[in-house]
Amino acid sequence: MRLFRSLNLPRKSALPLPRERGVRHPALGGAAAAGRDGQRGAGHVKAIVWTFILAALIFVAVKVIPVLINEYQFQDGLQNIAQFASATRKNNEQVRQAVLDEVQKEDLPIQSENIKVEGNSGNVRINVDYSVTVDLKVYQWTLNFHPAASNNALF
Repeated sequence: MRLFRSLNLPRKSALPLPRERGVRHPALGGAAAAGRDGQRGAGHVKAIVWTFILAALIFVAVKVIPVLINEYQFQDGLQNIAQFASATRKNNEQVRQAVLDEVQKEDLPIQSENIKVEGNSGNVRINVDYSVTVDLKVYQWTLNFHPAASNNALF
């Protein structure tokens, strides 16, 4: 503040200048101030469009992410079943029943025919194929999953 007083420069008013619609004021940009009146509302439309896009993405995420989490948990369960199948000396039907128990726990739409179990000399392979349809109100999105797990014996 002292610097401005010592230079004897005129002080600018701290109060904003009043602006009336359609009046050109030289301190507000003259002709440029009048041109901005024609652009009103464009920012509102853009904000509405981006809000709609964001809401749609959130809606899709809420519908799809639980399905993907269930698939990940089922894949983890399959891996556990495959690892312990040879250690507990389970045959193919017992492994299939363990997979069906895991299916019921995760509440997945898998039938017994969709589960393929191969076991020979301590190696166990489990393959499962299933589909889940997600209802997105305007589109039915079918997600196809093919989880697989195997246990390769070390001997």
